[in-house]
Amino acid sequence: MTDADLKELLKRVQTWPEAAQDELVSLANQIESELQGNDYVATQEELQVIDEAMASIDAGEVASDHEIEAAFGRFRLK
Repeated sequence: MTDADLKELLKRVQTWPEAAQDELVSLANQIESELQGNDYVATQEELQVIDEAMASIDAGEVASDHEIEAAFGRFRLK
């Protein structure tokens, strides 16, 4: 990507919905933080999702082998 490509993209971003712009800023901040060698800090929303997942596991709500294979199958290159 050239400087011109990046500048053109940033111009288009200004026409995006605010939520999409916020998501781009968040992603860019994460990338910059990683490039600077900083540790990742999860958001409150991410921590809540993790807590909910852990509670499900603790309650015995786990996927079957078939469900796991089907999920991974969707992401495999064909």
